[in-house]
Order: sequence, then C-alpha cells, then structure tokens
Amino acid sequence: MSTEKSLSAPDEAAMLALGARLYEALDVGSVVYLKGELGMGKTTLSRGIVQAAGHTGAVKSPTYTLVEPYQLAEGTLYHFDLYRLGDAEELEFMGIRDYFIDFRLALIEWPERGAGFLPPADLVVTIQPELPGRRLHLQAQSPQGRACLQRLAL
Repeated sequence: MSTEKSLSAPDEAAMLALGARLYEALDVGSVVYLKGELGMGKTTLSRGIVQAAGHTGAVKSPTYTLVEPYQLAEGTLYHFDLYRLGDAEELEFMGIRDYFIDFRLALIEWPERGAGFLPPADLVVTIQPELPGRRLHLQAQSPQGRACLQRLAL
C-alpha cells in the first residue's frame, strides 16, 4: 500500500473539489497537517473539506483565533491555523489536548509551529506551486492515513 500520492489542482474550483474528495476518504478522528507557503491554498483546501462535511456558512482562516470549530452532524471538525502562534507552549495554555479527545477531524495549518504539543498527523498535505495551479503531495503517517490514500486511489 502506497504511503504517498500526488495530485494536481489547476484552480480554486479544483482545490475545493480535492478538499471534498479528501473529506470523503478520511476516517473519523483523523489529524491532517497542511503545509505550504503563504498563499498556497491551505485554507481553500480546508474550505472544500469543511463544506463537504456539511457546513453551509462561511469558512475563514482562523489566523487570529488559532482555531475555528465546526459543529457537524458527525462530530466537531477543528480547523487550526498556527501561523501567528508566538510560542508552541501557548497551545498548552489554550488546552490543546482537550480538542483531540472527541472530534470528527482536525485540520492544522502551519503544524511545525506547534511541534511538541500536537498529536501526530495521520496525513500530511504539502501544497506547492505548479503551472497552472498547485500540486498537493499527500503523505500517510499512520494506518488511517494509508487507508485514506487507498480510498483516494479508487
């Protein structure tokens, strides 16, 4: 079973569609790290995932709040953006461990800024520029991540 997959998203609509496909392939309780420079589409991909999960309102980057919870029929989906995190230890003060007790899915942008305080990823998605659009490199880090990649291959 492959532990890596690469996908192309030539535009925003394709990125949203990939987010929807990814949501359908992920298991309950999955942790997804989203990596890439500013403007690569991490929040756009997250929007596709959150909308596929059934959220009908706005999906914005939680850059200033650090986390945006979405209460869904299947459980809570957490979208973290750690770009403005000053020190990873701040996550301990906000009770980061409590978020990972009972949840549907956790999307974490800029996970390297929370190193040592975050649970390990099931799937790491790295987004890079490609003409046209973006290339997404998906790397499974757990049995859940490998199962996700296998479902995406169908």
